[in-house]
Amino acid sequence: MQSPLDRAGSAPPASAGLGGPTWLVTPGIAPARFDTAVGTGAEVVLLDLEDSVPAGSKADARAAVLAFAGARARGAGGPLLGVRINLVDGAEGLGDMAAMAEWSLWPDLVVVPKAESPCDIEAVVRAVRRARAATQVWALIESPRGVVGLPGIVHTPGLAGVLFGAADYAAASGCRITSRAMWYPRAQLVTAAAAAGIPAVDSPYFSLDDQDGLRRDALEAVELGFAGKVAVHPRQLPVIAQAFAPSPREVETASAVLAAAAGAGGGITTAGGAMVGPPLVEAALAVVRRAGKSPAVATTPAPKVS
Repeated sequence: MQSPLDRAGSAPPASAGLGGPTWLVTPGIAPARFDTAVGTGAEVVLLDLEDSVPAGSKADARAAVLAFAGARARGAGGPLLGVRINLVDGAEGLGDMAAMAEWSLWPDLVVVPKAESPCDIEAVVRAVRRARAATQVWALIESPRGVVGLPGIVHTPGLAGVLFGAADYAAASGCRITSRAMWYPRAQLVTAAAAAGIPAVDSPYFSLDDQDGLRRDALEAVELGFAGKVAVHPRQLPVIAQAFAPSPREVETASAVLAAAAGAGGGITTAGGAMVGPPLVEAALAVVRRAGKSPAVATTPAPKVS
């Protein structure tokens, strides 16, 4: 039987394809912000074609986003580039997918909004596979029906990860966007994602001037088991990055656990006065992985949000 230390070299963590914990969402109707977003140091830049784009501007936003995706595809380095498309059962969502296929402009990842069943994901996965594109498909869970449908959604073949949308969830369920109200759906999302072996990314924190609130919310996301968190403004990124980066004390403790486990040949032992067994070794490995992926987020002045 393999020990956790043996498995560490053979099995990637659930967040292996994530890109990193810092995500930044930018309206698809504001192409002047695209280059700025890429330069913030966020590890995933998500260009939005859905909620942030008025109905009459969908075509213009689609053209701008795909043109930028094409230009980025010819470049190298930088963050992963994602696109949140419109509802897949509507004309705009079908238009988004048709345009990607026609122009052969596929981003690094596509986010499917308001996912409530595997059917919402399967159509996008099929389109990506037909195009033979190296594009991840993610599901955005932002309704009570989506939370209830998680056991089926997370096991959809081809799904790379899930995100949580607190604002739409609160509106649909009639609750407030508070820590206490959001713990249940967030915990459900993380649990279902972990069971399927895929990462989960937390909802944005919408109060731009409340850095302390953002810090608390991001630390809660880490505590719950999220692999990352979405920012709605570049100035939120350093706080998110700091929350998801293990502290020096956490790294020191994890290193001691791994050293003790290695000395015991993977068996039960002690470190720092605490018993060390396989679950604690797994947790220590996760801390070390997080420390190795700690992002360096740019702290240049952020663009003004209109």
